[in-house]
Amino acid sequence: MKTILTKIYETIMKPTAKCGRLAAVLLAALAVTTTGYAQDLSVPSPTSAEQVPGPAYGNTMTKEYVQAIGQMAYVWGWPLVNMSNRADMYSKLTEPAVVGGLPIGSNGLAMLHDYISPEQKSVACPNQDVVYGTGFFNLKKEPVVFQVPDFGDRFWVYPVYDGRTSQISRIGKPYGTKPGFYMVVGPSWNGKTPAGIIGVVKSSTDLMYVIPRIFMDSTPEDKKAIQPVISQVNFYMLSKFDGKMKTTDWSKIPKITVAANSGGGETQWVNPDTFFDKLAVVMKSVPPLPGEEALYGWISSVLDAAAKNPDHKQWLKEIANATEKDMITQFRQWVRVGRSAGNGWNSPVNNAAWGTDYLNRTASAKSNMWDNTPNETKYIYRDYDSEGLVLAGKNNYTITFPKGQLPPVKGFWSLTLYNEGHFFNPNPLNRYSLGTKNKTLQKNSDGSLTLYAGAKSPGKDKESNWLPAPDGLFSL
Repeated sequence: MKTILTKIYETIMKPTAKCGRLAAVLLAALAVTTTGYAQDLSVPSPTSAEQVPGPAYGNTMTKEYVQAIGQMAYVWGWPLVNMSNRADMYSKLTEPAVVGGLPIGSNGLAMLHDYISPEQKSVACPNQDVVYGTGFFNLKKEPVVFQVPDFGDRFWVYPVYDGRTSQISRIGKPYGTKPGFYMVVGPSWNGKTPAGIIGVVKSSTDLMYVIPRIFMDSTPEDKKAIQPVISQVNFYMLSKFDGKMKTTDWSKIPKITVAANSGGGETQWVNPDTFFDKLAVVMKSVPPLPGEEALYGWISSVLDAAAKNPDHKQWLKEIANATEKDMITQFRQWVRVGRSAGNGWNSPVNNAAWGTDYLNRTASAKSNMWDNTPNETKYIYRDYDSEGLVLAGKNNYTITFPKGQLPPVKGFWSLTLYNEGHFFNPNPLNRYSLGTKNKTLQKNSDGSLTLYAGAKSPGKDKESNWLPAPDGLFSL
């Protein structure tokens, strides 16, 4: 029996003009029909991170390769290890306390009742515009409840940070947050929100850190007025929540004295010798962001090799120490943080909303850990004068705001002077910054405002506008 295709072929091959045109059409259709049955021999392209093959464990690795990946991992993971080491250290506290001038709570909040003191060397670049509180929490145990009192017109924010040092909250005056009870939950929480909780912050990591900041001006009257308000600022575990506003007299919490850092800089929170041991642990508790899966696989393959081979582990230790010395240390200078903001100042762009901006995440962790997000705070820095020379206390400097051109803020602005280690310079005036909080600043006859910085007084008539500097290097 003839096939259908054979019959069609014999019909369209009859020598007529009409059939000739029919043949062309049917042959074209036949070609399209038969092409549709061609076998697809391509390897399917991945459509998710899970479908992308990672490095094969057990691969042979040269010293150069191990150290190349190690250096990248050190820069990437430095803030994460820094954060985790701080949490581990303060987890030993049995109650909230002021430790070396810094309020610290572990699974609970600790608050100051005044400005932070110059003795504090745990966190670089504090300000003296706000009353600070801090606390580390483990959300794996249970969620955390926090209280928001009625702050009135006072500027305030409650930045909550995850294990990556990114801010994960939108709480404060900029957001119109109402008084009441709120909650922070971890990645594994699947319980019901208790009655009385009016808002929830979700964290992708179990480790959480919080730094409430409440503005206070420099007058005795405001220091007195703020006490009843800050007594109601609190974070505590959900098991302690009873729907009632808890109050604490923060002036009465224990104060623990610690030995000063011999180098004069920030406490060393990252040890290059143990960095990669800690990074392996941290990476298991801080999941990759979307797009970081390949990075995690790449780093993990080298960490796995180092766990099995003493030579690989030694190579990582060597590159950790070299990177700390040659790269991380340089991030203390503002000229290497962020990008130019004009007129000799630098400023970060993605502060506390780092994403994959690993350069600025690590640079800021080294120079001034735990920024606020850009819509809350604008940080502008400099360590050189208008002639490109490093700022030094032996010189006298002026910073002038023309009439009507003070920083256009909805909260407060300040100019803070830091020593070479990014901490306050102790001085007889107990003055470390000037700005909105100060009610005695003197303007010039033309309405402009000039502030002075230097180790020597600019003169009695100008001392209200003077920031005393150390004899050595400093920054603004």
